[in-house]
Amino acid sequence: MILDFKRKDDDLDKAARKAETERLRAMLVGQQQTIREAKLPVVVMLEGWDCAGKGNLIKELICEMDPRFFSVKNFGRTPEYEERYPFLKKFFDVLPETGKFLFMDTGWMEDVVEKYLRREISREEYERRVESCNTLERQLRDNGYVLVKLFLHISREEQLRRITALRENRDTQWRVSGDDLWQQQEYDRFLKTYNSFMEDTEKYAPWHVLDGESRKKALFDALQAITGTVEAAIGAGRYDGKPTDRKFPLLGRPSQKDADLTAAIDPDTYKAELERLQKKLAKLHNQIYRKKIPVVICYEGWDAAGKGGNIRRLAYPLDPRGFDVIPIASPTPGELARHYLWRFWTKLPRSGHVAIFDRTWYGRVMVERIEGFCSENAWKRAYGEINEFEKELTDWGTVVLKFWIHIDPDTQLERFQARQDTPEKQWKITDEDWRNRDKWPQYEEAVEDMLRKTSTTYAPWYIIESVDKKYARIRTLQIVTDALEKAVEENVIRGMKGARKKKTED
Repeated sequence: MILDFKRKDDDLDKAARKAETERLRAMLVGQQQTIREAKLPVVVMLEGWDCAGKGNLIKELICEMDPRFFSVKNFGRTPEYEERYPFLKKFFDVLPETGKFLFMDTGWMEDVVEKYLRREISREEYERRVESCNTLERQLRDNGYVLVKLFLHISREEQLRRITALRENRDTQWRVSGDDLWQQQEYDRFLKTYNSFMEDTEKYAPWHVLDGESRKKALFDALQAITGTVEAAIGAGRYDGKPTDRKFPLLGRPSQKDADLTAAIDPDTYKAELERLQKKLAKLHNQIYRKKIPVVICYEGWDAAGKGGNIRRLAYPLDPRGFDVIPIASPTPGELARHYLWRFWTKLPRSGHVAIFDRTWYGRVMVERIEGFCSENAWKRAYGEINEFEKELTDWGTVVLKFWIHIDPDTQLERFQARQDTPEKQWKITDEDWRNRDKWPQYEEAVEDMLRKTSTTYAPWYIIESVDKKYARIRTLQIVTDALEKAVEENVIRGMKGARKKKTED
């Protein structure tokens, strides 16, 4: 049991511990410069009991550090019914750039444990989130992050003593919340669940338990844990994890080889179908907003395949207050300095809204792979990381649709030449487009790998034949409206089952 509370004798006298604490504090300050040079991002997550002194400990840890190169984030409790984003988003949002520290006043542990003990999430959902925490910690490690997990531990009696002292002083009464009192009453349940969570999340980053009943010893032990972990990471160099062997429910399809590029639609049918499907989509948009169903639509495809026109026809019937089209260009310096999925986590739609990505996280396994912008380990590892990312979205209830807009090389050449010959379209053609065209075989191979390894039962790929752009637009609209209609129906069924279950429990 990790939290088997036994006071340990301090083998240092007061003077020696004070001197060693100051040495470790100076070492931590020095490590700020070293991790900047090594381009290592460091995350220190401090969990622990209410009234254990987490805020004071963080203050003591950072008091001598350069504030330009660290940040502190506190995650207050958000009831489950108020959550509008996937569980892990708020933690991805705050990830530091390379060369900086992040100190977290509570994190994913407290979020999961408290919601479970409040019965806001089921046992099944609790276990799923524990798995998500392990996935997050592994992804951070594999992408070069240094993670230090601390738990500030006090006994039930000590917690009660501190709560009582705070409540007896009218200047500090406000610091004792109903959550603090509830945790004190449910101390044994929290102890059991904290311990279980920690045992289940030791694989990728160990827990360091601090004696919160002695502030000086807690500070000393925290400094030891942080500086020791950072020093080891500096010595080892930035970690670049290998692909995992995790299995996903892959569909084994589609393939570009099976696409029918002769598919076409006559003008009259196109006009009628476009009007019908756009009206249907507008109605469905209102329904998913009311039922708080989030939607993520991903566009990838060959240059000049017609993504822009396809997106315009899809976006036109949507309420502009309920969707965003997100064009993805080359990453900025700030984006390059973080986990490559960070810039996509931060742009996810809240529940009931639609995000349409023009280019996506799949750049990792296409352009970054082919152009050598990341290591071989990184792009091979990304297939699994992307599948995990999309599973987080769909587990939350997101409809994820992924379209590969497909044409052949001859059609692309015709469109490139037409752009060059049309003054108002010349901005659409760049030297990079021609360079990418020269690498068609490499991209074709990369696309096949992407389709085969990331088309899952929960986030399938659709190849949209786009030699006839009008056909492609109708096919995309049909797939989107069918998927949203299905999501609305399933939401209604879940609601009916939930109502019956609640009635039975009552």
